[in-house]
Amino acid sequence: MDPLDGIDRSLLRLLQEDGRRTTLDLANRVGLSPTGTSQRVKRLFREGFITAIRAILDPQKIDRGTLVFIQVRLDQTAPHVFDRFAEAVAKAPEVLECHMVVGGFDYLVKARIADMSVFQEFLQRVILPLPGVRETHTYASVADVKPDTLLPV
Repeated sequence: MDPLDGIDRSLLRLLQEDGRRTTLDLANRVGLSPTGTSQRVKRLFREGFITAIRAILDPQKIDRGTLVFIQVRLDQTAPHVFDRFAEAVAKAPEVLECHMVVGGFDYLVKARIADMSVFQEFLQRVILPLPGVRETHTYASVADVKPDTLLPV
């Protein structure tokens, strides 16, 4: 049985669109009382459906206007190498996401930097010294076609 009903899904959609919505606004939109709405939202947090409410910043305004994707191949595929890599990449503030993947490389790193003029310095300071890095391929984003992070619910 699905743990979410239609009202829960509506609340999740509305909160993804704007996490600052008031309980009263949410209640009006889903057709519940404010108390009932508040209880549902608290349950969605408690049960882990909602993990955080955050502000989405404009990368240009904070000097992070360039988005790069970096494919990383490690020199070994041993658990200790993966662990060391994961620990090190988690400390790099420029790295937004890092995913272990299957295919022709081991990791896909998503990072934001000021612009391509600082990319070489970023690569040499952050990516290449990561434990076990053998090879990298970088792709700079030239347009955000669908940058939204809303999940379908």
